[in-house]
Amino acid sequence: MTAPTGIRTTASSYDDLVRRVLDGRLGPDPATQRITVAFTTRQAVRHDGRGGGYRNEVLSLRLGEAVGSCAVEPGALPDGAVEDCVGADVARLLGHELPPVRVAALDAYLMHVRPHLPANGARPCPLPAGTSLHKSQARARAVVELLDAPPGSTVLVVGVVNSLLEALRQRGLAYVPCDLKGGTTEWGEPVRTDAPAELERCDAILASGMTLGNGSFEPLREHALRHGKELVMFAQTGSAVLPHLIGAGVSAVCAEPYPFFWLDGGPGTIHRYGAAL
Repeated sequence: MTAPTGIRTTASSYDDLVRRVLDGRLGPDPATQRITVAFTTRQAVRHDGRGGGYRNEVLSLRLGEAVGSCAVEPGALPDGAVEDCVGADVARLLGHELPPVRVAALDAYLMHVRPHLPANGARPCPLPAGTSLHKSQARARAVVELLDAPPGSTVLVVGVVNSLLEALRQRGLAYVPCDLKGGTTEWGEPVRTDAPAELERCDAILASGMTLGNGSFEPLREHALRHGKELVMFAQTGSAVLPHLIGAGVSAVCAEPYPFFWLDGGPGTIHRYGAAL
C-alpha cells in the first residue's frame, strides 16, 4: 500500500493526542473554546429487504461551525449529560467522567481546527441520494475500498453493520463479525463479543469509531501496529480524531461527520484518509 499523504500523524496514541490538544500544540487553548450546543440523535432503522433492525444514539457537541460526535449504547447516556456540556470549555470536557463526552469534545475541537478538507489530507467521496439501504450500501463500498487485503483474507469487523459484511462478501473476503451486543448477522452468523480474542486469526481489522467511546480502540490499534496489520476505521464517532492516528496503527479512515447518511435521503459526502485509491 502506498504511504499516506496529506494529514500528518501527530500522535502516537489516543491519549497522546489528547495531551497535545491540552498543551495547545494543535490549535488554540481548549480552555478558551466553549461548546455552544449539545444534543443527542436517536435512530431506529429496519431497511427494506433486511430481516433485522438496529438502534443508534449519538451525543454531538457544537464548537463554532464544527460538530463532534460519539455514539453510545441507546439509553446509556445519563440524564443531565447534555446540559452539563453546554457552555463548558473543551479542556474541562476532555477530563469529563463520561468517556463519550470526552470523545465528542475532542472530535469537536479537532473538527474546528482541522476540518475535513483536501488541504488536510481528506479525499471527499460523494454518497448518492437514495433509500436508507442504498445509502448504507454506498457507504459500505466506500469503506471497504480502503482495505488492501487480497481475496481470501479474513477481516475482523468490530461494530457489525450488515452492509459492510455484504461488501466484504462481494470482495471475496472472509470476516469475523464482532459486536458487544452479540446476536447474529443478516446471514445467521454468530456475532462474537470479545474482539481481542479474535485478533490473532484475522489478517486485517475493520472497526467502528464507536470503539473510541467504549474503550476498545487502543487494543486494536496496538495490535495492528505491533503485527503490521491493516486497521481501517469507519467513523461517525471521532471522524476528526482518527485521521491523526494514521501511521500509529491506523492505516485508513472513512470519516463521516454529522449529519450522518441515515438522517437524510439526499446526496451527501464522506471523507477518506490514508489509503491509495
